[in-house]
Amino acid sequence: MLLFLVMFAVALVLSSIGFKKYVWFISIGYGLAVAAIGAALLIAGRGQLSASTMCACALFIVYGLRLGGYLAFRELRSSSYNFKMKTEIKSGGDMSMVAKCAIWISAALLYACETCPVIFRIANGSETDALLVIGMIISVAGLVVESAADLQKNAAKRVNPRRFVDTGLYRIVRCPNYFGEMLFWTGVFVGGITVYAGPLQWVAALLGYLGIIYVMFGGARRLEMRQNRSYGNDPEYRRYVATTPIMIPLVPLYSVEKYKWLVA
Repeated sequence: MLLFLVMFAVALVLSSIGFKKYVWFISIGYGLAVAAIGAALLIAGRGQLSASTMCACALFIVYGLRLGGYLAFRELRSSSYNFKMKTEIKSGGDMSMVAKCAIWISAALLYACETCPVIFRIANGSETDALLVIGMIISVAGLVVESAADLQKNAAKRVNPRRFVDTGLYRIVRCPNYFGEMLFWTGVFVGGITVYAGPLQWVAALLGYLGIIYVMFGGARRLEMRQNRSYGNDPEYRRYVATTPIMIPLVPLYSVEKYKWLVA
């Protein structure tokens, strides 16, 4: 577990950006932490990693830089986004240091657990297998979906910033970016199924995977509530939400607003 603890420390360092603005613990700090873990794993295993394991680490770097860069650009350059989020997200100015530290540590632990299938593959000296390749294919597909969804939403909002987005991937599912995120981490988890050595490693991997799935559904609930307030009187929007799954294509789950336990 030593390598896992080192990667946890890496996640702590990079996600500490959240002390400047607490929401960054789980946004920009998230992307930076995952990218840094990927880079740290390449350094820790230099000269000993198979080509496929190196690719798995590189996927973390690409994923983290893309996500962190996108969130940073939106946070720092989009005045309309910042104006809207002032009423949606608390500044955290009145949050105690104890509460901030609790968020920081739990978030960094989640990031280490999410990436632990690759961490344990390296720590356990596991060779390349079919599940690693299958998992990376799933992760790449998730990365493509998530990236395309963000680009499509930005393009649609430039044309009509006051309208909900129902074009491109948004015709198929209302939260394609969250779906892509879940797909990415599903691939990471699948790629590590054969490498876990003992119950602790299984627990860490499951906590990471189920944790990010929970966070994504919680994010979808917040988005749904926000969109209902903004567009709830629009008949087109009501038809859209009644016929388009919220999270997973073809799965007839159209709303998660009533699930109050999704508080992430």
